[in-house]
Formats: sequence, C-alpha cells, structure tokens
Amino acid sequence: MFLQSIASATPEHVLSQKDCFSLIRNSSWFSDCSPAARMLVEKVMCGGSGIEQRHYATDDLHRLFSLDAQQLNESYEIHAPQLAAAALIQALDRSKIQAQDLDALFVCTCTGYLCPGVTSHVAESLGMRQDAYLCDIVGLGCGAAIPALRAAEHFIKAHPEAKVAVVPVEICSAAFFVNNDPGVLISLCLFGDGASASIWSGHGHAGQWQLGHFTTTHRPEHREKIRFRNDQGKLRNQLHRSVPQLAAAAVADLYQLRHADPDQVIAHSGGRDVIDALEHVLPFSLDETREVLSRCGNMSSPSVMFALEQRLASTSADADHRYWLTAFGAGFAAHACEMWR
Repeated sequence: MFLQSIASATPEHVLSQKDCFSLIRNSSWFSDCSPAARMLVEKVMCGGSGIEQRHYATDDLHRLFSLDAQQLNESYEIHAPQLAAAALIQALDRSKIQAQDLDALFVCTCTGYLCPGVTSHVAESLGMRQDAYLCDIVGLGCGAAIPALRAAEHFIKAHPEAKVAVVPVEICSAAFFVNNDPGVLISLCLFGDGASASIWSGHGHAGQWQLGHFTTTHRPEHREKIRFRNDQGKLRNQLHRSVPQLAAAAVADLYQLRHADPDQVIAHSGGRDVIDALEHVLPFSLDETREVLSRCGNMSSPSVMFALEQRLASTSADADHRYWLTAFGAGFAAHACEMWR
C-alpha cells in the first residue's frame, strides 16, 4: 500500500521533566512513598532519562498524578477522540482529500476503553460517510501501530481503490498509577500523550512511499513482564527490568527476517535503556527514535509513527530509500514492516 500523508498531534499542555518532578515532589502521595521510591523517581526524572519534556491532555497539571479512576476514565473518553481527530485532520489536509473520501478508519489504543470505540467518535466529528468501515484495535500496547497498518493493508488488498486512515492514539496520562513498585514509578516518569495519523491507498506512482513485508513475533511466556493490570479501577502498568533485553532479542530476531537491507531503522521509543539495547543488536543509531523520546517521552503506540514522520520530513524528495520499522510491547510481542520507494 502507498502512503498519501502522515501527521501527528500532541496536547497543548507540556511540561519539562524537571517541572514535572517539581509537581510530583509537592504531591501528597509522594511523601507517602518509601525513601527508595522517592529516590528512584528523582533519579529517572532529573537524571539521564533522555526525556526533556512530555505532553499531557489535561488543563489541571497540578492534579495530573492524583486523579481517581473515574476522572482518569473521563479524561480518556474526552481526549482520545479529540487528539485522534486532530492528527487525522492534519493528515487529510496534507493529502488534499476530504474525510468523506475515506473508506476505512483503523484506530489502535490501549490507554482507555470506549464502546463504541474511538473510531465512532472520530468518524462523527469529521463527517465520514456512514458506510465507511470502522475498526478499533485495542490491547496490543506500545507495538500496536504496525499491526494496525497490517490490518489496513489487508483491507486495501480486498478493496484496491480504497483510501484508508490509520490512527494510533494514546492518553497515557489517563493510565497513571502510583505506588512503590519500581515498574510503576518508572512508567510514571516516561509516558506522555500523542496521536499519529497516516492515509494509505492501493495505488501509487513512481517515487511514492510504499509499505509492506510485515513480520511479527509473540512470546506469551513473558506476558507478565510488560502488561496493563486493572487495579482498583485504574490501569496499572506492569513493567519488569528485563524489558529492554526482551525487546532487543525479539527485534533482533525480526531483523533477520527483513526482505532487504534498510538505510535506517525506525523504532518505537520505549525509553533510554530500550533504545540502548536496540542499538546494541542493530547496525544503526536510532536518531529519530531518540529525538521523539526527548521531546515527547514514550507515547506508546504512536511513537514509531512520530519517528517515521520525522525521518520522512528529512529525506530528499528524489532519493530512493528503504526503512525498517519496528515496535513492541505488551504480549510480549514485537512487530516490523518495511517502507521503500
């Protein structure tokens, strides 16, 4: 399938890591944490995490880390459709087509739940046709963007004339959870909110970006090392210290299945240690991945698409290139695909 456009959106509210730590340090729950927990949060947020700032879908930053389950759920219900629509509107504008021209919309997310899903709300707000196919993909965690693209590819193979939008959107601030667990605290220090939108078709022309050659691996024996759990009505991220090595091993295996050698790898920005582990097993420096982590934190599923958008923006219009995309997360699962022109 051929890329028509790609765009991204982040909430207007942004905090540097140091300012975010100041808010956390003055929060009532922080004083109740153990000394070791407080030291860990300060080390991650004020040390070399590789994150300069994060965006949050909230107009009350002082309450960001103390919302109850109902308030977190409401935040997701409000902001996920809005942020997804904002990214898609930009992508439509760049492709010079109207929302009514879309034949299908795929949205992937894991940081909240809506029924009907985010697609229903986005389709309504943008005025999509009533016969457009809507598909919500949930539960795939940080790696979801690539399986969502694969689903779009299947739709386009069945409907070669179709125009399809794929939107990963996460309101990670609606899944913040606090206790003394190191994995929980590290998650609190890494995640931010964002959405990406890309539009695809079954027909292209010379020089247009094409996507395909999907691969995947799922390793359920490691499921408990990275997943969401429901805890008192909140989503609690379960994150084991071995995740960087798990990600690197899975990605290295997928890289061996590549169709051709790429000019660059575009990866999900899981965190500094994850990127370090990936660079150890891949013959590339993940510059775009690190840049996305620096200015947005870990946004879960949209992250890899943010890095792709940045790479495409810096690629010469007349140059032939091949990129290898990879994302990974809950499952434990990892996914990859290739992009070329």
